[in-house]
Amino acid sequence: MQTNQLATYAADNFLWRVEGSVGIIGLNRPERKNPLTFESYAELRDLFRNLTYASDIDVVVIHGMGGNFCSGGDVHEIIGPLTAMSMTELLAFTRMTGDLVKAMRACRQPVLCAVEGVCAGAGAILAMSSDLRYASPTAKVSFLFNRVGLAGCDMGACALLPRIIGQGRASELLYFGRSLDAEQGERWGFFNNIDDDPQALALQMAARIASGPTFANGITKMQLHQEWNMSIDQAIESEAQAQAICMQTEDFKRAYEAFATRQKAIFQGD
Repeated sequence: MQTNQLATYAADNFLWRVEGSVGIIGLNRPERKNPLTFESYAELRDLFRNLTYASDIDVVVIHGMGGNFCSGGDVHEIIGPLTAMSMTELLAFTRMTGDLVKAMRACRQPVLCAVEGVCAGAGAILAMSSDLRYASPTAKVSFLFNRVGLAGCDMGACALLPRIIGQGRASELLYFGRSLDAEQGERWGFFNNIDDDPQALALQMAARIASGPTFANGITKMQLHQEWNMSIDQAIESEAQAQAICMQTEDFKRAYEAFATRQKAIFQGD
């Protein structure tokens, strides 16, 4: 895999295509509601790590095939084998799955998620780790780790989910493993919008982001992520430095020139 051009990348464990500068991941095991395997976890992690350096991809959209998003880790190909592993092997697995979330948050590209039907376990984590989430009326999100005898603290859920929907609501989902439907998900702030065709909406929103100042968008994503660990004073200083960097870009100059001549700015990401 080239680390500066991913348009021609051929995925082994999911679908990957590029429209303009939007990379589109299709989870593609519809007969099983698109569960993840050891291999797909690792390949998704590696793809997002490489996206950090990809010059041809500015936004990423994740969706599932066949009317469902993702049913989580495959019961037969992951859950069963995990029950027979040693602690060393288990820790290697849980660190690997956590590295997928780290890679999604660390890549410069905003990640948009289109959720239909089942979105459970690791699928719910993929949605949670995205920057924007769009749902169909059929969407049902389940952080079901409690139901299978595990803690809710999986792949960063206890850190990320409260920041999206609040501590009390996150606690309810993680303690009881209950499902969150599309309407309540939008009301709680988990979903940004509900649409009969969330994939089309996500692609529309992705195209809008990709047509904007993509270098600056990457800075926005970085600051949104890093400022969770900063004091207000630190955040203000960090944003001052980040904005000063953006003010040196050609896109900033283009925006001014377009405003001065009453034209629409055409951003180029430099």
